[in-house]
Amino acid sequence: MTAQQAAPTTPAREEAGAPGAAGAPGATGATGTPLLTRLDLRAASGDAARDARLVALASRGAVPDPAVRQGARAILADVERGGSAAVADASRRFGGGLADGRLVLGRDELGKAADDLEPPARAALLAAIANVRRFAERQRPVSTVTEIIRGVEIQRRWVPVARVGAYVPGGVAAYPSSLVMTVVPARVAGATSIVVASPAGPDGSVNPVLLGAAGLLEVDALIVAGGAQAIGALAFGLPDEGIEPVDLIVGPGNAWVTAAKLELAGRTAIDLPAGPSEGMVVAEPPADPLRIAADLITQAEHGTDSPAILVTTSEAFGDAVAHAVDDLLASAPRREILARSLGEHGRIVLVADLDAAVAVVNAYAPEHLSIDVEDPEPVVAGIRNAGSVFVGPWAPESAGDYATGANHVLPTGGLARGCGALDVETFGKFIQVQRISREGLAALRPTITILAAAEGLDAHAQAVEIRFREEAKDPA
Repeated sequence: MTAQQAAPTTPAREEAGAPGAAGAPGATGATGTPLLTRLDLRAASGDAARDARLVALASRGAVPDPAVRQGARAILADVERGGSAAVADASRRFGGGLADGRLVLGRDELGKAADDLEPPARAALLAAIANVRRFAERQRPVSTVTEIIRGVEIQRRWVPVARVGAYVPGGVAAYPSSLVMTVVPARVAGATSIVVASPAGPDGSVNPVLLGAAGLLEVDALIVAGGAQAIGALAFGLPDEGIEPVDLIVGPGNAWVTAAKLELAGRTAIDLPAGPSEGMVVAEPPADPLRIAADLITQAEHGTDSPAILVTTSEAFGDAVAHAVDDLLASAPRREILARSLGEHGRIVLVADLDAAVAVVNAYAPEHLSIDVEDPEPVVAGIRNAGSVFVGPWAPESAGDYATGANHVLPTGGLARGCGALDVETFGKFIQVQRISREGLAALRPTITILAAAEGLDAHAQAVEIRFREEAKDPA
């Protein structure tokens, strides 16, 4: 549950995006929109992952186009120069600001919002927070010490990031669950300060459940702004509002948020760039087609640019799922968004067997992967590339989005080939501490001097040799 959410295309709010790859249409929705384009890879068998059509489908990314990068760069420059005034000006132009013009909500106001939560919302938030914390606490790193040889000891010391900035998507919709997912692991890691940025809705207000979640989590402040200007506020700080620059920025967002984070990489640490949220389902009989259709529609609900892909060994099952999607759409409250998303980015991929299905998954590297087959564990064991995996008929993606405790800030755009979910380690680093005695350096001396000479770095060798000269004072 990351990346762009359905909302207006502005730098301040979550946006929808580009058309999908062309292909043969599958079933036709009630609205007349072609849904679930079919991709038949059964003839490819063991080479399904190398099929040019799948390669084209998997060749996506989370990096925004150059025009968005350039626009975000300009906004960041304005915020760096103008601070709060520049953020407020961007909010007036693009949206995302409070109706009363305030930019920052402090701990007292957020605490009051927590006190004012309706009991069911408060209970749900506390349950989600507890589950995420329980999972995160098992991830807390420990410092280690390794003796390489006698007299050479290296400590790998865990140190949490001091100041964290968390971006939470907003605009038309609010996402308190994303606030929980970004703030709880930062707290568990030991971050000393956490500032959140999230845009107000079109009416200039912030969702009360999101405000209450920020209060329950005792964040230091909430910057009410969206898009690139919000990322700039986190990175450069807002001195006149008492907000210092953060050391790390995390959280999903639209193309403007992602572009701003990428522009700042190298000055401020960031987590992953986030593209459109995406989901893949591997399923075959005896799975229930209606259940699978519901999982695909769940993914499509994230936005009109969210891929929702079924991989199956059965053409008849794929047809049944396509018809079930059509049936569910007929009464869906967000039918137009869902139909557009599925029409442009929905796929049914037919494969020869489950081994080929695993190959397709690993080639695509989905953010979310659901597995609903009779014996799922061999399939699970073969998965190398996926952000979060949901196993069996009772594991819908929405359980992970809100309640299981697994983090829903996940790699998109194929980045799951090399990256994993947001976790506690994201919010800290290991410092290498090297302790060397005279005996240890003597043992390392030939290795250092020979390699330094090979590289032509005489001063490196000299720094060792000078310590062993008879006339030099022994530093040991």
